[in-house]
Amino acid sequence: MTETYKNLKIGQEGTVAVITIVRPEVLNALNQKTIEELSRAFQQLNQDKTVRAIILTGAGDKAFCAGADIAELNGLSLESGRARALTGQNLTKEIEQLDKPVIAAINGFSLGGGNELAMACDIRIASEKAKFGQPEVNLGLIPGYGGTQRLARLVGKGKAMELIFTGDIIDAQSALRIGLAEHVVLHEKLMETAQEMALKIASKGPIAIKMAKRAIQEGLQTNLSEGLMLEADLFAEICTTQDKSEGTAAFLEKRKPNFTGE
Repeated sequence: MTETYKNLKIGQEGTVAVITIVRPEVLNALNQKTIEELSRAFQQLNQDKTVRAIILTGAGDKAFCAGADIAELNGLSLESGRARALTGQNLTKEIEQLDKPVIAAINGFSLGGGNELAMACDIRIASEKAKFGQPEVNLGLIPGYGGTQRLARLVGKGKAMELIFTGDIIDAQSALRIGLAEHVVLHEKLMETAQEMALKIASKGPIAIKMAKRAIQEGLQTNLSEGLMLEADLFAEICTTQDKSEGTAAFLEKRKPNFTGE
């Protein structure tokens, strides 16, 4: 990537890109600049054909992202508050709508806007030291970047209401138990585990991953019948690709497939 970022570090190893939020002095909090940079970085990586999977994490050992920048929230009005919420929601929707899978490697605090960012990712792998929560009510606020909607979809209505109403912060094992995290690993193994999963996913057919992600994300927003029709349409579409021909031929010939994304 040729673009430079003030609050992010972008790296790539093979087909896996890593986005690191680098604001450790404020526990990687999301200010307006960081939200804008994340949006640009995800868009650029989505267009990069050499990238097949993305990992999102935070700098340091304390925080993935501890939430929105409180100094910026303090001055919000009706108009600017709506604009700020929509900006954060647009970022989280962009992550969900990317062609490529995004894994959140949660290395510490995942709170407020940071937790909303993590929930927009496709898979969440947490360090044993990670902490999760939507503590906005402690500031007289509610989640604004999709937290009221995604948390309920991930953990259920009652548990989402409990976490949002109380502002409680839960540990990694609790997050795993309620479905807010898919895996909890030793802190020192976090990035290794995320890389291993990202590489495993990246080895699959990229069009298949794109279509599967779309089927799940869009299907969850509709009823079962419409979701099944979407799945059938996407299945039919992927049957016209070179990757489908290569994958099935490789299986029959007992060799590894060479997927090209075409």
